[in-house]
Amino acid sequence: MKQNIHPTNYTATVTCACGNTFATVSTKEAITTEICSNCHPFFTGKQKLVDTAHRVEKYEEKKKKQVEMSAGRKHTSKKAKQEARKSKKGELTKTVKADAKAALKAAKSALSS
Repeated sequence: MKQNIHPTNYTATVTCACGNTFATVSTKEAITTEICSNCHPFFTGKQKLVDTAHRVEKYEEKKKKQVEMSAGRKHTSKKAKQEARKSKKGELTKTVKADAKAALKAAKSALSS
């Protein structure tokens, strides 16, 4: 192994802008910081969440509407939906056929007179 390539370790004193000091191991003898665990809002519990766009309230309203809409719907199976479509299609073809027959009858009576 190579000799004298590692830096010297010191017992450093960390000084915060708020006045708090504590000791740690570092390659520097003294360290200054702007913020520490004693003055940081996350650690002190004085953290404020600012929701200027009201995203949380908008999300909650959207979820509430979805729950209300889904409560009013009944779940139907795939087969039931297919049967409903077939019956609706059958009714439409019956009315179209009846209309076509009536139109042919009217055209024949117009030609015969």
